[in-house]
Amino acid sequence: MSQIARGNILAHRGSWGGKVARNSREALSNAILDGYGLETDIRDLDGTLVISHDPPKHSDDVIPFEWLLELYAKNGCSGVLALNIKADGLAALCDRALRTYDIRRFFMFDMSIPDMLSYVKAGMPVYSRVSEYEPEPALAAECAGIWLDNFTGNFAQIDVAGRLAASDKPIAFVSPELHKRPHEAIWTSLREHSGVDLSSLQLCTDFPDQAAQFFGGSRS
Repeated sequence: MSQIARGNILAHRGSWGGKVARNSREALSNAILDGYGLETDIRDLDGTLVISHDPPKHSDDVIPFEWLLELYAKNGCSGVLALNIKADGLAALCDRALRTYDIRRFFMFDMSIPDMLSYVKAGMPVYSRVSEYEPEPALAAECAGIWLDNFTGNFAQIDVAGRLAASDKPIAFVSPELHKRPHEAIWTSLREHSGVDLSSLQLCTDFPDQAAQFFGGSRS
């Protein structure tokens, strides 16, 4: 049975829980230092890239994006960074920061389609979303992978993953707890689906430790 590598388990806003807040320094460092991939949110504040899901108001409210990249590079981390772009016009800043720290296992996603073109033009890997509202990926030929979401729970997400596997593009599968739905049945179906190769799948989840145990996440 194939497995999801630990570095392909994308800890949604880090490894958090209890007193550890999402997108906090502790949550982000927990995830990447444990060998997981990471999904986090990128915005800008006063010309600087920051980690923040909501629009930041003060520099005290946010974490500099370069703090994360420096931590990742200094510790030889190798998990995939899934960078959720929350504002337009950041392609040049993102490209410069990622090149500065020689980060290679990453992709950008969730920007507007016109803004996506600037990332593609810069040669940066971009994932295009597929969901019940977006049955086909925008810029299908140009995108580097697929962000496979399911907002309502009424979308044949696993079967679509099997169909999209023929495109030979990586698939990042959004686990249902991100939309406040139970995940256990979906995880079981995903593991047992003959058309889904877990070894090439990425899973975005609030429960990275559980996912590593369930899907046999090795440290490759």
